[in-house]
Amino acid sequence: MTKGYPAPASPCVGLCRLDEGGAYCLGCQRTLDEIAGWSGFDDEQKRAVWQRLIALRPKVKDKRCERCGAAFRCGEGGANGACWCADLPQVLPLPYGHGDCLCPECLRGHLRESYLARGLTPPL
Repeated sequence: MTKGYPAPASPCVGLCRLDEGGAYCLGCQRTLDEIAGWSGFDDEQKRAVWQRLIALRPKVKDKRCERCGAAFRCGEGGANGACWCADLPQVLPLPYGHGDCLCPECLRGHLRESYLARGLTPPL
C-alpha cells in the first residue's frame, strides 16, 4: 500500500462476460491480462488500470426511465462528448427505487425538487 492512500479496489462490477473477441470483460472493461494479474499487481499497477478505465468513453446505452417509463439514451449528448447528465449539477442520491439513471426530464425534475427541498433556487 502506498503511504496515505488505500489500496485500489477491484474494478469488477459483478457483470462478468467477455466481449465477442474474448479480449475484455463487458462489465468492468478490463483486459484478460488485467483480470488475471489483478491480485498480483502492486498499487501502482492497479492505479494504472483504473486510469485507463476512467479514460474510456462511456458506452452509449438505450435505457428506459424507471420513474416515467420514457426511452432515452445514456452516455452521449453532453458538452464534452460524455453523457448529457454530466452537464447537470450533481445531486445525490436519486430517489429510492429509481435505479442508476433517469431520463432528462425526470432528472431535471429531481434536481429542481432537491434544490427546493434545501431552500435553494434551482439552477435549471
